[in-house]
Parts: sequence; structure tokens; C-alpha cells
Amino acid sequence: MSSSSSLSGAVAAPWPTASVQGAIAAHKKRITSIDALRGFVMIVMMLDHVREHLYLHLNVTDPMTVPGTPSDLFFSRLAAHFCAPVFVFLTGLSAWLYANPPNGAPRNVREFLLKRGLLLIGLELTVVNFAWQGKYEVLYLQVMWAIGFSMVALAFLSALPRWLLATLGFVIVCGHNAVAGYVVPADSPWYPLWTLMLHRGWLVAEGVVKVKLSYPALPWVGVILLGYAFAPLFSSAVDALQRRRTLLIAGLACWALLLVLRGFNIYGENAPWTQQATMLETVKVWLNLTKYPPSLDFLLMTLGGGLLMLAALEFADNGFTKVCTTFGGAPMFYYIVHLYALMISYRIAFAVVGPNQGTRFGVDADSFWIVWVVWLVVTALLYYPVKAYGEFKRRTSIGWVKYF
Repeated sequence: MSSSSSLSGAVAAPWPTASVQGAIAAHKKRITSIDALRGFVMIVMMLDHVREHLYLHLNVTDPMTVPGTPSDLFFSRLAAHFCAPVFVFLTGLSAWLYANPPNGAPRNVREFLLKRGLLLIGLELTVVNFAWQGKYEVLYLQVMWAIGFSMVALAFLSALPRWLLATLGFVIVCGHNAVAGYVVPADSPWYPLWTLMLHRGWLVAEGVVKVKLSYPALPWVGVILLGYAFAPLFSSAVDALQRRRTLLIAGLACWALLLVLRGFNIYGENAPWTQQATMLETVKVWLNLTKYPPSLDFLLMTLGGGLLMLAALEFADNGFTKVCTTFGGAPMFYYIVHLYALMISYRIAFAVVGPNQGTRFGVDADSFWIVWVVWLVVTALLYYPVKAYGEFKRRTSIGWVKYF
């Protein structure tokens, strides 16, 4: 997963001149900014996963119901919206960096993407589903499936010219909303393909094992293609200041387009906003965008924010970025471990306290702050295990470890 981390190790060899060593140092900082952003969104992701364990008795819809969703819950969920789009975009970006190392011949990115993409899909169907449910009654195809499918798609498309990949990415991201409201009947022969690509719903609704798709794949393919096409901006040939300016311009352009499209309810979101009784409620409605599948406005908001954060992290080197880089350097390990840590903790709490919220254990509606506290505590507890694994991953020669 962490191709940028392996690339960082690849550029660590000595070079004869100070100017080249300076370029290597700058390149390492660029890779660090990618891992730092990846780690940051994964830390935020766990906030939403803690919510799904302790607050599922008051679950949110997509888009959220406004009014009706308390502000602490609303904005916590909104923060988590940034995670999947930024991660998928960085996956495409890191794949290009893997394929184009600064000090060597191009590498076979198709094999790299195929192996990792199929591994992610396999883990989704087995390890991840069990971590969420403790059983296999329903197989949920969620974010790991979407990332894995996107990597497989990019594997087959990566040989195309970069301009064509960028065009395909833009067409998918900008165009899929045109058919977002179309419904294919469940008895149609096109229903399985339509559901896999653009519709959140059941693939297998009856039987011993049911299959439900939460992350329609097509928009995520568009995001990973844009990340791959955008990646040369992070090559060692690009000046850091120029890159930061480009990131700022691109991020602000995304948000400017969002202001126009969303502000006038023109296109890009099937849930139009309307004036509410208070300013806060109006802001919440305005920001209340569809994630499943991600609308164009949703992606403009989240990817625009991701590009601006990359710009901010370009020269950042402090305790916060070091913590984020630690989590971003071993994303698969962190993802699996945090899911099982939350599952085990929840089951212990359920066994001790019992079902205090209907059939579930959870926190009261006016105590959402407990979710934040648990999130911060679990993040702190996982820091050193993730750091130790990341260090082991960088120094080991065991092949399968590189996948985690």
C-alpha cells in the first residue's frame, strides 16, 4: 500500500554532489508530505469507526438528515468524508511514483497494482468483514473493495497516455452525477453491473451469505485516475515552490467550482440545499453532500481540501507531521489492527455493561464527546505498535510484509 514509503527507501543511496543530495532531501520531504496526509486522513477515519461502534443506535443517513442530526455528530461525520477520496487519490499518486523512481528505470506498475488491488478485495471479503461483524452473514463491499477495484482498473489503464487518463478521470468524476438518479430494477440483467458501478444496494439479498455494496466503484476509479495523472507534479524535476503553488491553485479551483455549482444548485449533487431557520442549519444543509456514490460536489469539497493540505504539508516538519507520517507509512497494518482493536473493545464493553441502547452498547445522545475521547485514546495506544511495524517493514526483506 505505502508505495511512497518504499520509494523513500529507494532514494536513500549516496550521491556524489551536494546539489543532488539536496534534490534527494527535497524528494524525501515530498514523499513525507504524502505519507503525512495519508496518515492524517486515516487517523480521522478512526473517529468515524469509533462512532459506528458506540453511536450506531443513532446512525446517520446519506446524506445526513438536517435538521435532526446534532452538530457534534454532523461535523464529526463531515470530517470523515475527506478520508476515502483523499486516500484513493493518494493511492493513484503513489502508484505513479512507484512506477517512476527518480534514480532508476521505470517499474512494472501493472503487476504492482494488480497484486495489491486483488489483495485488498480479498481482505475486504474476509478479514475486514469479520472485524465489523464477527460473522459472515452479510458480506459488505466497502472502502477496501472500492480501493482494490480502482487499483485493478488502473492496472489495466496505466499504459494509456497520461492526458487520456486525466480525461477519463475528469469525465467519470464530473459526469457520473448525470445518471445518479437513474434506477435499474432489481430484476434487470443490468442490475448487478449497475449496482457495482453506481448504485448502493444489495447484490445478493437472500441465501446463506448475502452481499451488499456500500461503495459503488466507478467514481473511485475516476479519483484514482486523477491521482495517477496528477502525480508527475511530485517528481524530483518539479521545484517545491512551483508544486505548492500548483496545489494551492488546484485546491482553490475545486472549492471555487463547488461554490458555483452548489451555491446555485446547478449540478453535482442530487440533494439541493435550501435556506433553513438558522445560519448553522443552513451551513449544515449546504455541506450535506452525498457519499454513496460520491457526488461531484462531494469530491470537489474533499479533494480540494486534500490538495490544500498537501500544499500546507510541503515544508512542514514537526511533531504533528511525524505522528501522521508514522500512521501513513503502514496504512494496511493500521487499518486492520484498529478495526480489531475496536471490535474487541466493543465486545468487552458489551459483556460488562450489556445492551444499554436498545440491542446495542453505546453512549447517550448528549454524550457524543465520549466518542472523541475514545478515538484519541485508541489512536495514542496504536501509535507505538504502528511505528514499530513501520520500522520493521522498512528494514525487512520478507516480501509479504511490504503489502502491509
